[in-house]
Amino acid sequence: MENGGRDLASKEQHSFCFGRKEARLGSIIDILFAIDFALEHQSGYPLTMAGLIEGLPDAVAIRCLARVPFYLHPKLEVVCRSWQAAVRSPELFKARQEVGSSEELLCVCAFDPENVWQLYDPLRDLWITLPVLPSKIRHLSHFGAVSTAGKLFVIGGGSDAVDPLTGDQDGCFATDEVWSYDPVVRQWAPRASMLVPRSMFACCVLNGKIVVAGGFTSCRKSISQAEMYDPEKDVWIPMADLHRTHNSACSGVVIGGKVHVLHKDMSTVQVLDNAGPGWIVEECGWLQGPMAVVQDALYVISHGFIFKQDKEGRKVVGSASEFRRRIGFAMIGVVDDLYVIGGFIGPDRWDWDIKPLSDVDILTLGSERPNWRQAAPMTRCRGKPFVCSVRNKTVGEGPSVRQEQAGSTTIASLSPFFRKKDHFIECILFDSSVQTLSKCRLHAVTIC
Repeated sequence: MENGGRDLASKEQHSFCFGRKEARLGSIIDILFAIDFALEHQSGYPLTMAGLIEGLPDAVAIRCLARVPFYLHPKLEVVCRSWQAAVRSPELFKARQEVGSSEELLCVCAFDPENVWQLYDPLRDLWITLPVLPSKIRHLSHFGAVSTAGKLFVIGGGSDAVDPLTGDQDGCFATDEVWSYDPVVRQWAPRASMLVPRSMFACCVLNGKIVVAGGFTSCRKSISQAEMYDPEKDVWIPMADLHRTHNSACSGVVIGGKVHVLHKDMSTVQVLDNAGPGWIVEECGWLQGPMAVVQDALYVISHGFIFKQDKEGRKVVGSASEFRRRIGFAMIGVVDDLYVIGGFIGPDRWDWDIKPLSDVDILTLGSERPNWRQAAPMTRCRGKPFVCSVRNKTVGEGPSVRQEQAGSTTIASLSPFFRKKDHFIECILFDSSVQTLSKCRLHAVTIC
């Protein structure tokens, strides 16, 4: 495997003969299995696309196409109109789940280029660039990012742009706008606005619905209001207010089926049980530092170590001494792995420069002796990130999501057509410091 970032445009290991609609779609055994299965379930694919692959029923052809990796779907679309319709159809992603070819992708957004997101494919160690987020807000930051109902949602936030002449912040501080990205059609679309504009707030997915709470509104005042979004109905409804507000950014994580809202430098956490009437204030004693949820457990980087944190206490699971000079990075959990993405190399006594990073480091927590390894660096994004990740069960089902937030990089995990993962950001704040250290930020999301 090559070192360094590899973008979609440079990845040519799969070839297609467009003139005859032929393709190397996998092994002969896979194709025979697809034919055998599809012939028994032809009625389950009400496709209107005729002649996807010459000599094969469409029900068989769609299962063959389902084995093609997601990053190659743009190539499939240029074969012909029927293939384009197939690639953008719900039937294809239903077939991907049935044949076990679901994928989990990580999505990242950075300050520069402005409002640009990238997808990372962990299996192939490559990056794909998404269309630019069409928000009119320059350098959108401090937003919430989660995945549910098969889509990535970018919620609220404000402008991080700076007037080049005065150095003052140039733009709105908080917005109520909401955007969703549909990986099937690869397009952004506006959604119903929040009831209250907000920035630097907690954002999570609970039972398929998006919960936002706290933060700051457009007048830079801290707020206690909370609201919930139903992605199927495209509507926001008010919820019980937080018990307490603080003049600091807050973040949210979902652990044990409960939303936990944390404020920076506070020892308490406000908890929302889906079955309860409102928020409960609890003493948590959690360590301060970048956080991520992996397999429903909270992990924190603090004092050069990685701690697993729970109600019983905390224990060291690995070393993070190499990140002592790395600041403003994002953390997110994907399956059994802990990802550390982007950030900066901070100044020291000999070097006052701040260097933005595109590095991606991975720690596998499931092994007896967790070791760090490096993935391909981001090809477009770098700097301070915001993180979140999502897991969805099947197409159309709401995922159980946990969100993670760290600085200005956002990472989310979407599992709509792929394997819907259970966490993008299931709303666990990226890193506990949501302050912008520089004009370079990053956001990431995982798509399954």
